[in-house]
Amino acid sequence: MASVILFPAIDLKDGRCVRLVQGDMARATVFNDDPAAQAETFAAQGFEWLHVVDLDGAFAGKPMNAAAVEAILARLAIPVQLGGGIRDMKTVEGWLAKGVARVIIGTAAVRDPGFVREAARLHAGRVAVGIDARDGRVAVEGWARTSEMTAEELGRRFEDAGVAAIVYTDIARDGVLKGLNIGATLRLADAVSIPVIASGGLASIEDVARLLEPDCAKLAGAITGRALYDGRLDPAEAIALIKAAARRGAA
Repeated sequence: MASVILFPAIDLKDGRCVRLVQGDMARATVFNDDPAAQAETFAAQGFEWLHVVDLDGAFAGKPMNAAAVEAILARLAIPVQLGGGIRDMKTVEGWLAKGVARVIIGTAAVRDPGFVREAARLHAGRVAVGIDARDGRVAVEGWARTSEMTAEELGRRFEDAGVAAIVYTDIARDGVLKGLNIGATLRLADAVSIPVIASGGLASIEDVARLLEPDCAKLAGAITGRALYDGRLDPAEAIALIKAAARRGAA
């Protein structure tokens, strides 16, 4: 079994590190005024990747927290994947040139699939698709609007495009610590051959352990946010659990 990647999340709003409840910008809790310092903390705790979202950018359709992202990149050695407001090739290439390891395209994956395909072709291994679902339907524009497309339909659209990963978020669970929606995430993973990363609701070490069960072996990892900030998830315990599972899988 390949080692599962646990991605700590930094969500940016007005230059600060926040967490939302179910994507509601009016229900934001500020956890750190210095996102770059928070990123350094995560790296020091032993995480091997960082997940960053420009929340303002997701609504505006263009980068809005560039200074905060650039500060993170300047102070971090571990790879960063970035989503939010990435809807054209200039933005993709701008972020990749600045050191982002992987960009995540969400709204444009619904509105302009040709752009996503071209970006994935030009930048192999560095373009992911973000699929955010509410009651199984894909939401766009910072989750402000819901389309008629299902998560599986959108995932299959990019099956042969060379997309590096799909980040699947269950909006209903995001920020409310109800546990990952493993069932819906596995349905998407069964529908595509693209690696799938689970997001939304990770609440405890039990969720991490669940990711290491045999039926989740096809998942590439999971994103954790509020549970880390609230202290419900101990980083050292989570990372140790994942490493132990990887060792068992390699034996």
